[in-house]
Amino acid sequence: MPYESRRPLMIAATVVVVLAVLIGGFLLLRGGSDAKLAVQSIPNDLTLTVDGHQVAANGDVKIKPGTHTVVGERRGFQSYTTTITARSGDNLSLKMYLYANSSEGREWAKKNPSQELELEAEAGRQFDQIQARLKQKYPIMAQLPYIGPGFEANYTSSKTDPKNPEAISVTIDVFGPNGRTKALQWLQFNGWDPAGLDIIWSTSKP
Repeated sequence: MPYESRRPLMIAATVVVVLAVLIGGFLLLRGGSDAKLAVQSIPNDLTLTVDGHQVAANGDVKIKPGTHTVVGERRGFQSYTTTITARSGDNLSLKMYLYANSSEGREWAKKNPSQELELEAEAGRQFDQIQARLKQKYPIMAQLPYIGPGFEANYTSSKTDPKNPEAISVTIDVFGPNGRTKALQWLQFNGWDPAGLDIIWSTSKP
């Protein structure tokens, strides 16, 4: 996949939240109806709030059953908001990873290389997972890029749903006579309905 196509997907994956739920009798907290949220944050000194109340950025936090809003913030970094739903006795795991968006954040990264490496590793894992889901959702990706008679097909991040990292647009550049017709025939021959694809058409000189 070309770098310019991959980059928006990477950007979309820059804030990473992983939520895993393990439920079982052996995980129930003693005495109670509370759930437990195990938090890991990078930067490790970010401000973390649950429903507007500040909690520890790292370690275990007890929360009541229900839906909660979790926010991670730090100067020099992108903030991120997510929601979690907890049931009585749930063991929840949350990784709140923020990424630098200013010189202050980048300076922090230089001074904390181990945390920065973990950020990069997590971003890579998330990117690979997104790519796997995209290929399952859009079988056409297995054939891209493709050069046909008078046209070239590829893909990029979605133009109609740009905030969705798991949506794509198919790009078709027409550079030869009847290129558009040939491209449509190619799509239909492979069983892909053009009406069901977000296609971006362009025209180049031969």
